[in-house]
Order: sequence, then structure tokens, then C-alpha cells
Amino acid sequence: MQAKEKAFQVDAAQLLKLSETYGTPLYVYNTAIMERQYKRLKQAFSKLDVHINYACKALSNINVIRFFNKLGSGLDTVSIEEVKIGLKAGFTPDRIIFTPNCVSFEEIVEAVDLGVRINIDNLSILEQFGNTYGSSYPVCVRMNPHIMAGGNSKISTGHIDSKFGISIHQMRHLQRIVESYKINVDGLHMHTGSDILDVDVFINGARLLLDTALNFPNLSYIDFGSGFKVAYKPGDLSTDVELLGEKMAELMEEFYREYGKRLTVEFEPGKFLVSESGHFLAKVNVIKQTTATVFAGIDTGLNHFIRPMFYDAYHHITNISNPDGTERVYTIVGYICETDTFAWDRRMNEIRQGDVLCFHNAGAYLYAMSSNYNSRRKPAEVLIHKGKDHLITKRQAFEDILHNQVELDVF
Repeated sequence: MQAKEKAFQVDAAQLLKLSETYGTPLYVYNTAIMERQYKRLKQAFSKLDVHINYACKALSNINVIRFFNKLGSGLDTVSIEEVKIGLKAGFTPDRIIFTPNCVSFEEIVEAVDLGVRINIDNLSILEQFGNTYGSSYPVCVRMNPHIMAGGNSKISTGHIDSKFGISIHQMRHLQRIVESYKINVDGLHMHTGSDILDVDVFINGARLLLDTALNFPNLSYIDFGSGFKVAYKPGDLSTDVELLGEKMAELMEEFYREYGKRLTVEFEPGKFLVSESGHFLAKVNVIKQTTATVFAGIDTGLNHFIRPMFYDAYHHITNISNPDGTERVYTIVGYICETDTFAWDRRMNEIRQGDVLCFHNAGAYLYAMSSNYNSRRKPAEVLIHKGKDHLITKRQAFEDILHNQVELDVF
């Protein structure tokens, strides 16, 4: 490993120390990786007037959001609660874009009252918006380019059966609504899905969105979403964002000549910015051998880390307690009363009861999707900034599970 890259890493000894200090299971994030990823994107698209909006649904801890604010990022939000966290974290309303799906119109009104940018993906909601605000409040429109992209059907959002976006084939209907209510459409948006590896798939979607943009003469920005893939296993491929940046620059220059003016280009990465920054630490409770399998049962489950069960996601796992042990084959499972398997027949250094396992690429969609299933407590979160560890979320106590429950005295 080159010295420059090593400077971004958190080593096994530090992770073990954190597991002793804060206990397990434990989420650990490193701001150095977040900053590296953010700057890489800014550099890749440096030929464009580019704005990067952190998609905070990936990791919504207020300290992480504050860090991206400090870097100069904008914020992509999908709920009114995320909007409010962003404002509390220091983002000005103009740097927050609200892209909800299937929310009530009242939630959109609340977002307007807070002054953030609005992104609408439903014709009926757009009509309500126009009837309420006319041309007085600018709006972005989310289009569906009908491109099947993404590593799993659950994270593909731009195909024809998706609930997201207004179909590019509904352009005439969209234009009638915009014209009838004199809606000020100042942005267009798309998001085809996560884990896009083929740059040309992204470019094809961008071309479709730019063709649509020609119907809207008063745009100030176009948001191309994200979906950039990160490498989940040794030797895995990731999106070549540098190549994408070159192709996007060429594509946008063509568009500017036809459109007649230059627009801001926006992207909204979440996983790409935080996934590689995260490690998830879990302790081995038991080694259980059956007639066919050796299980390593750990002190966590799908309640803390649902991606392998929900998305069939692969996460690299290392035994940081025994890095030089003889390799054996294990199936890593959780303690939930469900089949919560993290890895089948995985070659790993020998695992012993009490060892600490490290799940890599654990910065995105772990804590954000965690729950109290089986009445288990949520783990702590720790942020490493400039080499120093900081507790950013306390481990739940038993009382936290019952906190909002109302005990009746009627039985």
C-alpha cells in the first residue's frame, strides 16, 4: 500500500482498541475517506460547474452532515426530517434539495416554508404545487428515463415499473401542467439507481435528460443523481468517475451549444462518499459446527446490518483478532431469530470465540437502516477525525427501547 493511501486507513490495531473502548457491535467512520471521495468527485467533474449534494439517507448522523457542510457540499434529502437535520447542521436552505417520493402535499408545503429547493416526481403533486404556488416558487422535476440500472432490483429506480420520477413519455402532460399554472421549472433531475458500473449507461440516461431539458428554457441546473459503484471485495470494480467526468464534459458542451446557455451540473452521491469510510465491528459469540457447515455466530444481526439479507450485498470480512491465523471456511451468522446470514462459506483466518470481526465498506445504509428488532439495542457510532476517535451516537440503553411506549394500567 502506498504511503499516501495508507494515510487514509484505520488499521486493525486501532479498530481493536476502539472495540475495547466502546464495545461491540460498533460502527466506525473515518472522515479522511469521506473527504478523499468528495475531492475525487470534484476533481473528476472539474471541467463543469459542478455541485455535489451529499445524499444523507446513506448516513444521517448530524456530525457527518456537518462535515460535508464544511467541505462545501450541498445536501440531498428525501424526508422533511432530513431537511431539518440539514438546517440544524448548518446548511443554508438554498444548498438543500428535497426529493421526496409518495409523501403528502403537506410535507412539501412544510419544505417550501423552510425555503429549501423542491424536487417533484409526480404529475398530480406538481399540479397541486402549481395551483398553490404558481410561478412564485421554483421547482425541480424528477424524470424517469426508463433505464434499468443498479446492482439489485431494490436499488434500481429509473426503469419503467419504478415508482420514482415522471416518465419521459409523459412530456406532453407535464408541459400542459407547467404551462397551465405557469410553474417556474428551474431544474431537471434523474436517478437511475445505485451500483452503476458502465459509464455508458449513465451517459445514455444523461442524454435522455438533456433532450428533455430542451423543453424547459429557464433551467439553472440539471441534477444527474448518482449511483456510482464502490468496490466491495478485493479486486472488485468501481465506477470510473474520471472517465465519466470526461464524457460528461463533452456531452454538456454539446448541450450548451444547443441550449444557448451554461447550467450548473449537480450530482447526489451517498454511498460513494461514505461507504468506504465505514467499518462495522462485531464479536464472535459462538463457533457452531454442524454436519455440513461451521458457523461463526456474532453479537449482531440484520437489526444492525440488513444489507446482505435485503440486497444480497457482499461485504468483505476480516478477523482482526487473528490476522495471521490459518485460513478456514466459515458461514457468518447473526443472533436474530431469523436467518440472518452475512456470508456463506467464506475463507477467513481461523475464528475463535471472542474474536472481533470487521465488516468493510460499512459506512452506508447500516445505522440508517438499523432497528430494534428482537428488542435489541442499537450500537454506538464513532467518528475518526484527524486520527482521533469521537463518540457521535451513544449505545442504546434498555430504557431507550421502552422510551416512547405508553404502559397502560388497564389490565
